[in-house]
Amino acid sequence: MELPQIRIESRMAKIGMETERSKLEIQQKPADISIQQPKAEMFIERRPSKLTIDQTKAREDMDLKNISKRIEEFAEQGYQDWLDGLARVSQDGDELMKIENGFNAIPDIAKRNSEPPVYEFNIGWIPSPGSVEISYDPGEVNIQWQTHKPNIDVKINKPMIHYTPDKTRVFLQQQPSLKIDFDNLRFVGINYEQTI
Repeated sequence: MELPQIRIESRMAKIGMETERSKLEIQQKPADISIQQPKAEMFIERRPSKLTIDQTKAREDMDLKNISKRIEEFAEQGYQDWLDGLARVSQDGDELMKIENGFNAIPDIAKRNSEPPVYEFNIGWIPSPGSVEISYDPGEVNIQWQTHKPNIDVKINKPMIHYTPDKTRVFLQQQPSLKIDFDNLRFVGINYEQTI
């Protein structure tokens, strides 16, 4: 016995998708920096040092005297010798005035004028200690600095951003289909029979 059959064969549609990923590109240019450093300024005020050596006294001790000093000494010595001579003549005159009183003035005066003078002797140093005078002024140095702040100029560069959005393409990868088969199917009518 053959039974009528309906065979249905279907195939579902398939959707295909192709996707391109998004891209994000960032380029950051470094900042532009300009630095200028003005030079520092230095000011120096200086009073020079001074060394003074006075050896006048030492030269005088060695009999190397200045002509003005020598003239001054000769004038003083001449004046002193004149005073001493005046005193001696005055003393001799006083003694001679008293000769009538029994003084032996003439032999005393002759003896005193004929004897050489007695000089004192002592040890000395030439030049004498401390005869060279030394004075020293160390001077003065005043240093001042004036610094300047650096000039810094910074220019910030914006980042370069390039964005490509993702793309999705949707397509029909497989067409749907429906296949229907009939087997042993008959249409029976009045005095009529047909195989479908």
